[in-house]
Amino acid sequence: MQAARAAAAAASGRRTRQQWAGQGRPRDSSQRNAQGRERNRPFQRSFTENAPAQRTRRADPARLVAFEVLRAVAAEDAYANLVLPSRIRHHGLDKRDAGFATELSYGALRGQGTYDAILARCVDRPLDQLDPAILDALRIGTHQLLAMRVPAHAALDQTVGLARAVIGAGPSALINAVLRKVTAHTLEEWLEILVAGESDETTIASLRYAHPEWIVRAMRQSLVAHGRSAAEINDLLEADNEAPVVNLVALPGLGSLDEALAGGATPGELVEGSALSSGGDLGRLASIREGSTRVQDVGSQLVARAMAAVDLDPTGSPGTDRRNETWLDLCAGPAARRPSLALWPTPRVPHCSRMNRPRTVPNSSARPVRRAPGRLARPDRRWPRRGH
Repeated sequence: MQAARAAAAAASGRRTRQQWAGQGRPRDSSQRNAQGRERNRPFQRSFTENAPAQRTRRADPARLVAFEVLRAVAAEDAYANLVLPSRIRHHGLDKRDAGFATELSYGALRGQGTYDAILARCVDRPLDQLDPAILDALRIGTHQLLAMRVPAHAALDQTVGLARAVIGAGPSALINAVLRKVTAHTLEEWLEILVAGESDETTIASLRYAHPEWIVRAMRQSLVAHGRSAAEINDLLEADNEAPVVNLVALPGLGSLDEALAGGATPGELVEGSALSSGGDLGRLASIREGSTRVQDVGSQLVARAMAAVDLDPTGSPGTDRRNETWLDLCAGPAARRPSLALWPTPRVPHCSRMNRPRTVPNSSARPVRRAPGRLARPDRRWPRRGH
């Protein structure tokens, strides 16, 4: 009887109760979903590279950091070098990703003038009519495509994914289309396109080296004022576009550069006892967090050493006790020279090696408070940031 039913079911295409039950249920090739609905598509749909529908839908942390830095600079008039370390720590980037985020952030900002001129050729409307967030995403993508060793498909995929995650699906399609136009030429080819037909040397230099025209003029005038040839302007602008290094110094008698050197820093060439770091989050170094090693421009280091050697009381006898001297630093900024002035040993400060250990502000590597023999006069309040 059961055999007869099975034969009849097979003839009609129906399944028997035994076939439906348990593991006896047959498996077919239909595209049924969890609700039992069938999709009439016998094969997996393929996506072309022009369609962003199958692209990454999340933001890569390193690129997200760069995007947040550019947004803070544009929207809040923030300083990139102050925003970047905090965003790196917030997203927990490792050393490699921190280096990538550093180059992407600073590189997109350095080349902004040139990149905007290129994007203006690829967008069907004035750039000031784009949403600022979209424009920043385009700048990040353009820097990856034209100035970094990032494969074009990766730069496109990750930038579109960033846009989808933080801006929206609609703008991501625009970003995808614009960046594809950017990939049509190399950076050198774009520069030739931008300057074609231009006769003004200042405009050409501005486009080629991503400097506003007024800065180009000011630098050319400065060259002439210092007895140099105005023809050196292109070399000067090119040098100004080089990625800067971070200068480190260990406070005399307190700090050591061993940790920084072990972490990839190199000895400084201009100042003895200094080091150069290529970037990343220096806040990872314990000596930076403690304040015994500091970020200080090499020029500032030289000024501090020169000042420490000045005899403030030329009428005094040799060996005069300088512990009652008062230094007043009137320069704007976080007064990075102040600890070096107080701690730097000179033949006229023999007691500096017996200096008390410093007191530092917790979790602050930028503004340690020092207790030193020479009193350091401080203003009652810090100058406003915009007064720099």
